Parts: sequence; structure tokens; C-alpha cells
Amino acid sequence: MRARLSDIAQQAEVSEATVSRVLNDRPGVAAETRQAVLTALDVLGYERPARLRKRSAGLVGLVVPELDNPIFPAFAQVIESTLAQSGFTPVLCTQTPGGVTEDEYVEMLLDRQVSGIVFVSGLHADTAANHDRYRALIARPLPVVMINGYAPGIAAPFVSCDDREATELAVAHLVALGHRRIGLITGPNRFVPVQRRVAGWRAAMERLTGLSGAELDELAELTLFGVEGGEAAAGRLLERGVTGLACGSDLMALGAIRAARQRGLSVPGDLSVVGYDDSPLMAFTDPPLTTMRQPVAAMAVAAVRALVDEINGHGAPHSEYLFRPELVVRGSTAVVRQATADPTAGGSARQRPAPPALAVSA
Repeated sequence: MRARLSDIAQQAEVSEATVSRVLNDRPGVAAETRQAVLTALDVLGYERPARLRKRSAGLVGLVVPELDNPIFPAFAQVIESTLAQSGFTPVLCTQTPGGVTEDEYVEMLLDRQVSGIVFVSGLHADTAANHDRYRALIARPLPVVMINGYAPGIAAPFVSCDDREATELAVAHLVALGHRRIGLITGPNRFVPVQRRVAGWRAAMERLTGLSGAELDELAELTLFGVEGGEAAAGRLLERGVTGLACGSDLMALGAIRAARQRGLSVPGDLSVVGYDDSPLMAFTDPPLTTMRQPVAAMAVAAVRALVDEINGHGAPHSEYLFRPELVVRGSTAVVRQATADPTAGGSARQRPAPPALAVSA
């Protein structure tokens, strides 16, 4: 027991005497310190004394698909701090390829008697997944909130960025710069956010460029999320003559820029690229990335408030809340270059900038 007290004290950054007072439920310990000790117990895998188990109602699970994409740590940070302000302790569960699955994390969280779970871009966004897993949680009952992705028939609050509007704004920005052959790079079609981005891109392209049908089909590439997927898809689209790209994530956009440079093209001189997320550091890439910003802070706070309302029995409305994206214009987009005949060169083509166009803001 002595060793365990030492471990708990070190984890909570308090004295062993303080740990002992908390475990014996004695007075004279600040609420923040008491919570730190209880959290240390949970983190180290120790079972709480019977007299303290009711206090475990303060635990809330946070399930995210990965931490490689900077947008997910951004969501986690805001959610964790907002939960803490409401008196709850977050338990972060991060998935990795070949590692612990979402369902396995949920089982662990249920063993810890969490008060609720926030899912960020989870299986609820996958139309090929069985969503009965969420209905079973709600039937327990256990409050849940879903971020980015919607599944009908689940009695829970959903918080999403308006993906359709995001791609419409991206296309409108590129069209205003003179681009007409605007490609789309995004993830697999089974995901709800991807389906919405494709729909927004097609609608905007038909309305603003007049392209439709097979012409649009050859300008869309659905691939793996990440830098590598963006690079491979951009290579194929560059062969089809695109001058602008709307990408499903900032990482995919960085892959597209890499593909352009490997072919001796410049960004934005030869190719304009728009990302999605405005994840940290995108203002410092080369060139700084034009992107569609997800309102991460507003979405995360709304999700936590909905979950806390559910936990407290106030019954947050079971519907989807759509948050408007914002176009952030930086250095990866520019006026398209037009191929024009040069009379002094015997009719050979040369490149010169098109007349300036008005940029479209969100």
C-alpha cells in the first residue's frame, strides 16, 4: 500500500498524507486537490475505495480517431478544458491503426463508470458501420454526443461543421480567381462529411463553371486521408489539367503541394490549393495555406454543453447543430494563369496572369 500511495502522490503531484486523507474521505482537502488524487487513481488503474465510487460520476470519455492530424488534438484540448470547467474529468482515448478499437475503448470507459462519452469523427460518421452500438449506449442510459458526422435514428446531439458549405466557399474563391478546372480531393465516400463535401463541390461547380456529369467525374479523387493520399490524388488530377484544388483536410492539401513541386510546378503560380480545417501551423507552411477553418472552439464548447445537459437530465435536443466554416485566404491561392497567343513568338503559347478577380470571403 505504501508503494501505491507513493505512485498516486507522484501522479497527482501531492503529498502521501494528502492522498491518505482523500482515500479516507477526510476533510481539509481542497476540491481541486481531491479531484487530482481521484484522477490519479483512475489513470493508474487503481480501484477507488467504496466510499468514493460515487464521485466517479465526474469522468467523461473522449474518443478521437488519431492525433497525427493536428485538428484532433485541437478538438481534444478545448473539450478537455471545457469539461474541467464544468467539474468533469476527461479520459482521452486515442485510436491507432492496429491498436485499440472504438468499441474496446467504450468497454473500458463503461468499466470506469463514466458519466458520458464524446465521440469525435467516430464510427457514427461511417455509413458502412453498424450504428446499433450507439443505440445500445443510449439505452443503458448513457449520454453521448457526436462531433463531425451524422447518423439518423440515434437519439443524441450531433455537432458538425457544414462540410457542404465549406466546399462551396472553396470553389467560389477559386472561381473568383479565374479558375475553372477545379479538382476535389477528399476521403472515402462512405463517410458522411465526405459525401457532403462532394455534394457541395458538384453543386458549386455546376452553378459557377457550367461543368457537369462526366466532366466533373474526372475532376474528383476520393482517396485515403492524409498527406500521402493527397499527394497521389493531386498527381492524377494534375495530369487532367486542373489549376485549382479543394482538399478535404489540410494534410491532404500539403500532399497536393508536394505533388505539384515534384512536377516542377509552383504553388500558387501554377496550382492553387485550398485546405480544410485550419489546423495549427497552417499559417506557417510554405506557402501559407489558404483553407476552410472549422470553428473548433465553438463546436467543442457546444458539444460539452450538450453532454452536460444530458448528464444533468435537462435533455439536450437530439438533432444536428451545423457550424459555419470560414474561408481563410493565405498564400496558396492566386489568380489563374491563362495560356495566350504571343504574336511576337509566331503564335506559340505563353503564360501570363489573368486580370485580377475579387476574392470571396466566408
